[in-house]
Formats: sequence, structure tokens, C-alpha cells
Amino acid sequence: MIVTPAVRHTAAGAAALLLALPVPYAPAALAAPVHTPVTAPATAPLDASGRVAEPTPPARHFVDPARLGRPGTQVQTLRGAPAVPSLSALSWVVADASTGDVLAARNAHKPLPPASTLKTLFALTALPGHDPDERHLVSDAELTGIGEGSSLVGLKEGYTYKVSDLWNGVFLSSGNDAVHVLAAMNGGWSAMSKKMQAKARALGARDTHVVSPDGYDAPGQVSSAYDLALFGRAGLQDPQFTRYCSTRYADFPAGSWSYGIANTNRLLTGESGVDRYPGLIGVKNGYTSNAGNTLIAAAKRGSRTLVVSVMNPQGGGGLAVYEEARELLDWGFAAAGKVEPVGSLQPAARESARPAKAGERPVLRAQAGPQAKDPLRTLAASGGVHGAAAARTAAKDAAPSGTAAGLPLALVGAALGGALSLWLWRRFGARGN
Repeated sequence: MIVTPAVRHTAAGAAALLLALPVPYAPAALAAPVHTPVTAPATAPLDASGRVAEPTPPARHFVDPARLGRPGTQVQTLRGAPAVPSLSALSWVVADASTGDVLAARNAHKPLPPASTLKTLFALTALPGHDPDERHLVSDAELTGIGEGSSLVGLKEGYTYKVSDLWNGVFLSSGNDAVHVLAAMNGGWSAMSKKMQAKARALGARDTHVVSPDGYDAPGQVSSAYDLALFGRAGLQDPQFTRYCSTRYADFPAGSWSYGIANTNRLLTGESGVDRYPGLIGVKNGYTSNAGNTLIAAAKRGSRTLVVSVMNPQGGGGLAVYEEARELLDWGFAAAGKVEPVGSLQPAARESARPAKAGERPVLRAQAGPQAKDPLRTLAASGGVHGAAAARTAAKDAAPSGTAAGLPLALVGAALGGALSLWLWRRFGARGN
């Protein structure tokens, strides 16, 4: 077959037109099915045909930061969750000590007098100041100003004590005399109050106002179930704090001899008609005539640690605070994985970016590096299987569609058709003339 110059010219023009026209963006990875094998974990779900199914994306959870400020009981249960216990305490909190998630709460930010549970904040503030083996000679001035009716461990002026003994006096006997001596060693009573106030704010505790570092009733001195749970959780991260708050019995020196002291937290010791709670770590109990009974308790079961705070039960007598804390701990362990958090003991994260103005749409900033130029790779890398699906959708949306997509093929087809017609006319039409 002989190709005439006209045909060659027409074909060349069609090829030039094809090269000059824009080609729709269609990466090879999306133009045809991908058959690259995917290695999936042994626990990956399978679909009906036995192939690895696309995993279900995790549900997006929103925790209302203002929820814990509402009155009444706050809880968000899932299917199979046990019922939240009905307690008489004016306020309480149960939280996961590891994550800080508040599992349930009642009147979490209600300002109430804390009694000796405030000693947890005192310990968080003063513990780092002195070595446990340091010795201190107690003076008469350090034992003045102790409130009437205060609990005491029995410090005597002129006696020398190790710092660890003083802390045993704080945690086990809730000794206000030990608090006064340690406060004097850390700048004095007024200075310690200010330091404790600053420590509370640094931890994110906004309900606490410190007047008397030992927790003794004082006008204007308040805390909250939320803040007490926060103090307990922070204390568990300090090995010294944990060691003191979990000690049940200790020998306390008195010159040439010593006497035994027991922790007044009955959930820890199992005394005075209260059963010891399995796995209990501590933390601190308290009582004053104004505050009633208060308690911070933490317990571990398996790999999970919970912290609860209970303030001023209105029924059941002086031991009710322990039984209500027991109910909260039991509920918290039973509710594992069956409730959504209603708040957090973690300080609120600061936004690094400028907040969007009213009506302004959020802007997605480009990723730095080589992949920034390829939106498909960026989307796929950021979302795994679902990111790849999103990338395919984005590429489809970005490619020309409709008339614009079919224009190049139509022009090429017309050019080739014209070339074929011309060739046929030149070959057969010429013979008929």
C-alpha cells in the first residue's frame, strides 16, 4: 500500500494537534486497578469474599469542656455500662489516673472546704524542697499557731527528726504539727500558702483557694472534687508521694524510743469496720466540722489505675466517705470501655495556631518536603487506606470532566477519519475519473 503525501501530512497534523492539547491528570496509580499485595495484621477483618476489609475509622469524640461545670451527675454511657451509683456526697469525681479522663462526676467544680485532703497540694509543693534523710531540729516557734482540735503526730520541740519522719506524720497521722514544721522549713506559713496557690494554678486547678496549708478550716479556703482528683493524680506520678500515701504503718521517733502510727485512711488499713479495698494505693482522707468527711483514693486493678475524690457525704455517718469511694472505684473498673469521658484532668491544650475568625473557613497548610508537590501522596500518606480513597476522589474531582474531557479524543478521531477519507478518495476516486 502506497501512502500519499496528503495522507502523511494529515496524519502528522493530527499527531501535532494531539500533542498540543492538554491531557487530563490521570496518574497511573488511579488509571487502572492496583494489584499490589497488601500485608495486613493477623487481626484485620475480612469481607464476605475472604479479602482484607477496609477498617472502620475510629469514631470522633467530642468532650464538652464546660460539661463538668454543670450541676448534677455527668456521665456518658455506652451499651452495657453499669449504672452510676447514687451517692449522698455533695460532689465527687472518678477518673482514669493514666489518661486523666473523667469517667463520671457530680458537681465537680462546686467550691467546698477540703479539710486535710488539701495536704496533697501541700506535699506536691513542698516535697521537692528537702532530701528524705535530711535531719531537722524542731523549735518552739515552729509549733505555734496550730489550730485547736487539730490532728497531731506528736512532734516535740528540741527533738531532731528526719524529713521522711515528718512526711509520715503528714500522710499517716494527718499531723498539722508536721505540716507547720515543714512549712517553716520551706519559707514559712504565708510563703507556703502562696506557693501552694501557684502550684494549684500550674496544675490547672482553678477552684482551690489556699488560706491554711494544713487544710484547717479558714474563711475563704475552698477546693473542689475536680481539683482534689487532679492533686491525687499528680501525686501518683511522684514516687516519694506514692510511697508516703500508700504506707499503712510506720514507727515514729520520740528521742531514744519510738511508737507506731497508723494511716487514718481506712480503705487502706481496713480498720474501724471498713473493709480494706483491694489494690488501694492511698491517697489522703480528711475531716473538719465545716468540711465534713473528704477523701482522695486511688486503686489499681490489672493495668488500670483509677483516682476518685469524695466530698462531704450527707448520710451514713463518718464512714460513708469510704463506702461511697468504694462504690465509685467498683463502678469505674466495671465501666472500662463502656463510657465516654465527660472531661479531663489534663490542663487544656493551648492552641498553637491563630483561631479562625467568625465565618472564616479553616485553611489546610501544605506539607513541607518532597511530597508537598503531590497532593495524592500527601492525602494518601495522611490517612492510610481511607486517605488513598480520599486521594482517588480528589484526583477524580481535579480531572476535567464532561465535554472538556472528551474534546481531545473527538478531535483526534475527526483528524484520523478525515485522513482515511482523503486516502480512499485519492485511491478509488481517481480510478473512476
